[in-house]
Amino acid sequence: MKRRQWVIFLSVALLLFLSAPFSSVYANGWDDPTKPGWKDDEAKRGWIISKIRHMTLREKVGQLFMVQVYGSTPRDPRYVDTNLAEHRGGKNFAEVINKYHIGGVIYYNWNGNIPTPFDPEQVNSLSNGIQEIAMNQRMPIPLLIATDQEGGIVARIRKPAAEFPGNMALGATRSADLARKAAEIMGMEMQNLGLNMNLAPVLDVNVNPENPVIGVRSFSSNPDLVSKLGVAQVKGYQSQNILATAKHFPGHGDTDVDSHSGLPIINHDWETLWNVDLKPFREAIDAGIGAIMTAHIVVPALDDSGLPATLSKPILTGLLREKLGFDGVIITDALGMGALNILPPDAVPSVIALKAGADILLNPPNFPRAYNAVLDAVKSGEISKERLNKSVYRILRAKMEKGLFEDPYTDQDAVEQIYSEEHHQMAAEMTNKSITLVKNADHLLPLEEGQKVLVTGPSAGKPDMLADLLDSKGIEASAYATNSSPTNGQAATAVEKAEDADVVLVTAYTANTNAAQQRFVQALMDTGKPVAVASMRNPYDLAVFPEVDANVLTYGNQDVSVKALARVLAGEVNPSGKLPVAIPGQRDYGFGLSY
Repeated sequence: MKRRQWVIFLSVALLLFLSAPFSSVYANGWDDPTKPGWKDDEAKRGWIISKIRHMTLREKVGQLFMVQVYGSTPRDPRYVDTNLAEHRGGKNFAEVINKYHIGGVIYYNWNGNIPTPFDPEQVNSLSNGIQEIAMNQRMPIPLLIATDQEGGIVARIRKPAAEFPGNMALGATRSADLARKAAEIMGMEMQNLGLNMNLAPVLDVNVNPENPVIGVRSFSSNPDLVSKLGVAQVKGYQSQNILATAKHFPGHGDTDVDSHSGLPIINHDWETLWNVDLKPFREAIDAGIGAIMTAHIVVPALDDSGLPATLSKPILTGLLREKLGFDGVIITDALGMGALNILPPDAVPSVIALKAGADILLNPPNFPRAYNAVLDAVKSGEISKERLNKSVYRILRAKMEKGLFEDPYTDQDAVEQIYSEEHHQMAAEMTNKSITLVKNADHLLPLEEGQKVLVTGPSAGKPDMLADLLDSKGIEASAYATNSSPTNGQAATAVEKAEDADVVLVTAYTANTNAAQQRFVQALMDTGKPVAVASMRNPYDLAVFPEVDANVLTYGNQDVSVKALARVLAGEVNPSGKLPVAIPGQRDYGFGLSY
């Protein structure tokens, strides 16, 4: 064959190769090291571009959206009424996928996806079922299936899976190894359920004790510790082939407003932003983070337009893409949150976010309206096809890198690992190491066998469970649970019950911002009985009642934390946690007592 004929032959062969269905390409093994080509980034890029060229405009726009759908099975219509179905795009997963060709879904507990009680087999079956629907489309593209599995107080996957301590508890251990191990196990369990993207870890530096939305979801107030443990978790999740998502960029740690209901403003100067808020994100990017979630916060030093970061081109494109060099997937925080209510009624956040630089548009409150608005914006030229293709490219690349085009399904037998006793034991050991003792006057703790202890406080602090655990260890504990903001009548009842107790143990729940809890604790101190406070969420309680006799911190109220607290209170475990934050006016960062 002459040279020119060879050139023509090879050119045609290459063109056919790049336009072939992925299944046939993979049959020859794109990730097989003995097969040249697919380990080459340019070859992968060529395949993705070919895929995009064969997609319709509607299919491309669909890939931008990650939405919430109600139901426990792919075709389950039970969880949604007609009005809600219209806002969600359909009565069930099958309708939404078939009509809109969505790129991803997000699982929640309250909508039937991961119901309580949690059934691993059901979640695994749901994941495989919706992937099958996606792969039977005209253009087979697997779904990103995500949830918020941060550990601690924000975890959609709970028992019988292992419950892990949250970020601030891990911060109290100071251990990157434990942070990575927790992420590895949570990532493994997500994979076993068919999930492939985690909206974690939180990389916000919590420097504001009154932060109502981050708090113990942050590792620390120290950006170096947040960076160290955050990078460890990124590596842990991604070692299990989970697409990790650092959030909430450019940093939600210094606010006293919850962006679910209002619009926070971060008034840090550029130097503070660079060295504090942005530092963990910069290090996560260097470590290869696959996705970053935006925050609905205004940062005037980065953009003086008054727009939240999610809608800000100077922040998403100018800072995150261009200055920090991030080329992974940018996903918005949920687009139905109250912070975005500043926009005029006719504005569509999804369109603005895409123009700003976002790739995945998370959970708009009226999905069909958002979808059609983006579709119209592309048709009109308000959003260029080139801009659309860039986001679709990043999304498809992420799916390709996770092997989803090859095999988006999960073996049903994999759920057996969810019940691993080893995972539960590791979670318990990590949590033991996180419990932090910050005051212990007259060696009130540990409690002694035979002591009469009243365990009281908000039901969120689980006084009943804690009392039962202490009672099983030979401590005569009784429980009295109150409202989250105890009434005067409940305080009077607790005071009466304290008469027969040797020690009063209050299970406080973010008492530093709850005046009723503060009055409740004061009423019990006025009895003259020794009072110990177990802070079952935020660690700042000692700042508002410094006269209590003892204060021990758990950083969370999940069962694994309550059990670890009981071991410490009974003296079975010597507390070793160190404060990952400062308690204003009381204790410095790094403080921690032992028995």
